[in-house]
Amino acid sequence: MSSETSPLLNYRLYNVAGGFAGTCDAPPQEEITISSTASQQDDSRKLSTFFGVVVPTVLSMFSIVIFMRVGFVIGQAGFLQSILMLVVAYVIISLTVLSVCAISTNGAVKGGGAYFMISRTLGPEFGGSIGLMFFLANVCACAVYVLGLVEAILDVFGELPNAAETEPRGIHVLPQSYLYDVLYASSILFLCLLVCLVGAQIYARTSFLIFLVVHIVLITIFVSFLAVSPKTILIVKQSGNETQSIYTNYTGFSMATLKKNLMDNYSVDYTTNYMMTFATVFAVMFNGCTGIMAGSNMSGDLRNPSNSIPKGTVIAVIYTLLVYLLLFFMVSVTCDRVLLKEDYIFFRQINVWPPFVVIGLYAASLSASMSTMIGASRILHALARDDLFGIILAPAKKTSKTGNPWVAVLYTWLLVQSVLFAGKLNTIAGIVTIFFLMAYAAVDLACLSLEWASAPNFRPTFQVFSWHTCLLGIIGCLVMMFLINPAYASCGIVLMLILLVVIHYRSPTSSWGYISQALIFHQVRKYLLLLDVRKEHVKFWRPQILLMVANPRTSAQLITFINDLKKGGLFVLGHVEIGDLDTLPSDPIQPQYNFWLSLVDKLNVKAFVDLTLSPTVRQGVQHLLRITGLGGMKPNTLVLGFYDHCEPEDYFLCDPAFKDTKENDHFGVDITSLQAHFPPVRDSETSKKLTANEYVAIVSDALKMQKNVCLARYCFMMNKKDLFARKRPERVSIDVWPLNLLRPDSTNYVDICSLFLLQMACVLTMVTSWKGARLRIFLCIESGDDGWIKKEEKLRELLDKLRIKATIKIVAWDDVVALHRQGRASEGAQAGSSGSGRDSTLISTEYLRAANRMVIDQAFHTAVRFLYLPRPPSDAARYQRYLEQLDILTEDLGPTLLIHGLTPVTCTDL
Repeated sequence: MSSETSPLLNYRLYNVAGGFAGTCDAPPQEEITISSTASQQDDSRKLSTFFGVVVPTVLSMFSIVIFMRVGFVIGQAGFLQSILMLVVAYVIISLTVLSVCAISTNGAVKGGGAYFMISRTLGPEFGGSIGLMFFLANVCACAVYVLGLVEAILDVFGELPNAAETEPRGIHVLPQSYLYDVLYASSILFLCLLVCLVGAQIYARTSFLIFLVVHIVLITIFVSFLAVSPKTILIVKQSGNETQSIYTNYTGFSMATLKKNLMDNYSVDYTTNYMMTFATVFAVMFNGCTGIMAGSNMSGDLRNPSNSIPKGTVIAVIYTLLVYLLLFFMVSVTCDRVLLKEDYIFFRQINVWPPFVVIGLYAASLSASMSTMIGASRILHALARDDLFGIILAPAKKTSKTGNPWVAVLYTWLLVQSVLFAGKLNTIAGIVTIFFLMAYAAVDLACLSLEWASAPNFRPTFQVFSWHTCLLGIIGCLVMMFLINPAYASCGIVLMLILLVVIHYRSPTSSWGYISQALIFHQVRKYLLLLDVRKEHVKFWRPQILLMVANPRTSAQLITFINDLKKGGLFVLGHVEIGDLDTLPSDPIQPQYNFWLSLVDKLNVKAFVDLTLSPTVRQGVQHLLRITGLGGMKPNTLVLGFYDHCEPEDYFLCDPAFKDTKENDHFGVDITSLQAHFPPVRDSETSKKLTANEYVAIVSDALKMQKNVCLARYCFMMNKKDLFARKRPERVSIDVWPLNLLRPDSTNYVDICSLFLLQMACVLTMVTSWKGARLRIFLCIESGDDGWIKKEEKLRELLDKLRIKATIKIVAWDDVVALHRQGRASEGAQAGSSGSGRDSTLISTEYLRAANRMVIDQAFHTAVRFLYLPRPPSDAARYQRYLEQLDILTEDLGPTLLIHGLTPVTCTDL
């Protein structure tokens, strides 16, 4: 794809076609067509703030709790603890509502509600796992509402074979048992399914009617508190074949009743036969607060979701809180505790016209059931559309002509049907609460992450929030989760983590942006400012490497080897593109980064990429050495491949990972395009880009810039799988030759450069995959030199102080040195007092070949050799001879590193 593709065009193409498909060459008509398509999709969004957010949110929050569990909560927990529960619940949801409002006013919100907001903020892994948890929460909530409706129906119409004579028997016609209860619940759920298959529009039309019915019933309840006189109420309980008659009182307004209802009195719940506690009662009561996302779940059907969601949700939360507070007080001051604990639908007993309560209860429960089923199906459809769970949810992408995700509705229906087998409302109330609390905590986390990341594009129009409210919301949700049920909370978190890992390893395509990247940037910038180069100490030195790569087809093994050598330090792949920006229409470098980054992923190395455009390779390397890195993280070592005429095999053709043309890295680069971007190397092309003199000049430049230099040769021959194969009986060796072989007269084994060699070899042995290798250090001595024992002792003592485990090998090299001295004698006085560079150019070819043979003869399962790299000569005319000497010295040695170190890197201090 062209690098000049318009971001706006990309955005439109992605949202309409589901992926990027187009370039800047597309005609203007295509953009107009796509925009009109988007507008046609927007025409399906018809719901306003009141009908799309306020109505479903209020109905979901009133549902069964306000009609069936207010008495249960006050009867078990008492008025004071009930108010405490209500305050805690509303504090938690209010903090979450603030986060929802902030996120929803920060951009366009599409279908999926809370899932859409979380996933587009935290990325696909976290968003997908929480989205599925939120979907399951809505599934369980739908089952709760259906079971509550069944309970209400059976309370009125359930068969009581041994009922008291005073109990009206004509209406008690429905048989009761576990299977019958499931059958009734399944029938109600099937009715909800039919409505949901028609679509959200028909529900929106009917929901307002249900909204009116519920409020008329609530008005009658409040009127009944004032209009109904105190009376005695008979409650008939069926336990097996025994019928129990309980007489209790509706006292009307009475301070004595309020005093009796102030404190808690936890007992056995008659629907489940479980002993109640603060946590279990709170779990049931909290279900009346879980509807705050009902409006958000309708985001795909809202005309203006960014405006409607915050406004409608805040209105609904404030309104329902006031109603709950007033209702809790009225119940506590008028109803006997026995009535509250033994009859959860006591409102029917004290209403001016009992059928009012039944109608309101049925309408609210049915509405909440349909609302949660529609909301759950929308979340599932969004998950399927984002392709986070692959083929499992793929059918849920399908929609009808009107845009209704009917397959997602069927999925939801099947799951709710399976939950209905739990049988009792209070049994699954705790699970529902845990799931919703996790979803709320995730919304708070999403908002907190955006706030902490300080991203300039996080500019919500809703400003009544801060990171404090987000953090308090997260803590409140987590604390309540574990107070309600530690086992359920732990299982929920484990399930979420499993889903997170699964989605992460599926590596789904995402163009949403990752909040983790923004947070990492924010923290890295802060710590880079703290990383002061003036505070560097040799004790904490580590290699920070810039590896110059001409073509990764022939350098892949070197890249992976240097990745082992970096020891947690900075590793940068550098590349110079030859060219002049003045003669080009655009920068050719920027489009290449994706290919190089995909290569890094493919090779599984921890490296950065830095590319530059320059008229020559030498100038380009100078640029990179100066500007690569940031602050205290800048390369201190330059690594170059050796300048020779070897033609290594094409790594892309050898490695199976580069043959799978179907694989895509989800960033627009597949194997075919990766191979096309890095064409096979032609030696003639390479020679045009870099001459031998320029190559040596690069080495000289790096040393002038106080960078350590490493020349790598024959690394394409390295095969770690063969070196460390389990069946291989012998250990491989890492050989270090700390003597400058181009200056054989030197006898110093412990100068800065030699210690640098030793340190780099030691670093390699510390890598996990190289720990099976042994380190060998070669000490070259002459037979007439009596001081070699002291040299060995000094070297061994140094190794002990540096905590380096190595074997010292003594090598007699009399024949090799003799060739050097013969050559020097023939040169006569020309050697004179020349500098180190001049001396090295006078080394004879015979000596170099002998030194090369000596190194080869000492090989014993050698994996890699570390040799001393002398400085290049100061005279550029001698660069060619210098390179020839290095070529002869290292010929046929196998993987070899020629290293010249400038800075102290070892320390014996604690």
